[in-house]
Amino acid sequence: MPVARSEDPKDAITAFTAITHSPCVNEPKNPTTVLSPLKLADQTNLLPFRKVVAVFAGLAICIVVCALDSVIIATALPTISAYFNAGSVASWVPSAYLLTSTTFQPLYGRFSDIFGRKVMVCFALSVFMVGSLAAGFSRNFIELIVWRSITGAGGGGILSLAQIIISDVVSLRERGKYQGIIGGVIAIGYAIGPPMGGALSEKVNWRWCFWVHLPVSLIAICVVLFVLPLKPVEGDIKKKLLVIDYLGAVLSLSGSALVILPLIWGGITFPWNSPVVLTPLCSGILVILLFCFWEWKGARLPIVPMYIFKHVTVTGVYIAMFVNGFIFFSSLYYLPQFFEVVLGYSPIRSGVSLMPVLVCQTVSSWLAGMAVSRTGRYRTIVYVGFGIWAVGCGCLSTVTKSTPKALLAFYMVLAGIGAGQTMQTTTVAAQASVSRQDMAVVTALRNFVRQMGGTLSLAVGSILINNTLRSALVSLGLSSSAIKTIVDNPAILGSHTSPARLASLGLGPAQATYALAHGYTQGFKYVFVLNACLASVATLVSIFMIKHKELDRGDEQRLREEANRLLEGGKGKESRPGMEKGERDLEMGKLK
Repeated sequence: MPVARSEDPKDAITAFTAITHSPCVNEPKNPTTVLSPLKLADQTNLLPFRKVVAVFAGLAICIVVCALDSVIIATALPTISAYFNAGSVASWVPSAYLLTSTTFQPLYGRFSDIFGRKVMVCFALSVFMVGSLAAGFSRNFIELIVWRSITGAGGGGILSLAQIIISDVVSLRERGKYQGIIGGVIAIGYAIGPPMGGALSEKVNWRWCFWVHLPVSLIAICVVLFVLPLKPVEGDIKKKLLVIDYLGAVLSLSGSALVILPLIWGGITFPWNSPVVLTPLCSGILVILLFCFWEWKGARLPIVPMYIFKHVTVTGVYIAMFVNGFIFFSSLYYLPQFFEVVLGYSPIRSGVSLMPVLVCQTVSSWLAGMAVSRTGRYRTIVYVGFGIWAVGCGCLSTVTKSTPKALLAFYMVLAGIGAGQTMQTTTVAAQASVSRQDMAVVTALRNFVRQMGGTLSLAVGSILINNTLRSALVSLGLSSSAIKTIVDNPAILGSHTSPARLASLGLGPAQATYALAHGYTQGFKYVFVLNACLASVATLVSIFMIKHKELDRGDEQRLREEANRLLEGGKGKESRPGMEKGERDLEMGKLK
């Protein structure tokens, strides 16, 4: 029976969600599962292995480009800021990317439910490519900041959508090994990014730090368009647009931005007690609370359905992933800084010296994923991983200039093993706790929470290190201008700085050594003591909040047969068993 047209937006929403409804056979075997009041299309399409390999290769390209881009700028930033003579605002370039890549994360999950995975992946990659291309042609620093923010808006969706698509085409039981490889691919991108950025800026041109992604991104788009056999979401585009929670999107973006910006500014651009920091921070918290209330009571199809937090495992995963992001990004930023400031390494060598963490994280993530797929158990892997990570962070807090390099590498190996075990197994834990229709939202929100943890870690780390270093410098009787210069660039205290340069700041070699040992190194210690404590908290959260769910849902064989029919001939035009009449009419072209 045709669905009548209506000009009422509420009727349009009801019509769209009706025609995209799939039978509720995809619920986990858990009588306490809470269902959404509106049903969306089930985009599950369990593919045969040969197709999964092709899909995974395309997604891996997308992910490595995204991970590489997020860190390649770190070692090239001094060169870029010197080119534009913009050293005082240099931090805005990575901050702009971090801001948009974080704030747009939750939107991609819900929008992929409404418009389809392939559409949103192509959109994210296109935005990413446009931003990267334009950033390389920037004529001034303002243009570069703007284009990096646009690049972040695309990059923020690539990782989440890749994880969501893997979850669409692979069964929950098999998902662990693929998500584990995803974690390894991310680590590879993080590993090669800083050395590549330093090499390009020194040997070629800093603009190639942005253009180097373009050929690979173009390949990724072609693979997505022509290789990924994903189900399209049928329905009228006008009805899809009416389904969007516009108020929720505005509140989500503005609230996240108002919280993230002061965390980026605090203690670096402005003092923490400055109204410029406190006003947006407090306003952002209020906006986020308003967003939560709207999603709970007002939204017809919420971007973040509040009922997912009734699942204790999902809440536990979010707490654990906030800690994961906090420790990971803290290590990614402060370990290379330690190598440069205390050990006197070059930026490229500092990036290479981070390899023990990233290589071990890659291997550990893959092995953890394989273990989940083989055994169907993930809970033990998660809390053991956080426990190992806590030990590794505790060991790293003891590092000084005299620590043997082999021992330092061993400490980083411990941290890498722990990080790898917790990276993607938590994704499986969260997805196992919800119905398939909530899987995209839960996955995107997991990544958002992790990014927020990383943002906060950089703010907290700068407070600990800067305050400790400042106290040591004050005890030496230095002027306020000299203290500010050293805090802004602690590498001045390193052995490579000339005695004349130190004398201009009122320091002798012995005083510089004292400030390095009792200032910067002590602050570094506090950062990793905090990381060890947080990893211990995450261990307890994983033990008491992350519950085991069976990874076999019972309908995998039916879904594989359905996917094979779609691949072999009908392309979705035949009636599938259990289809709702509205959905069948739509696919047969009868819905007017």
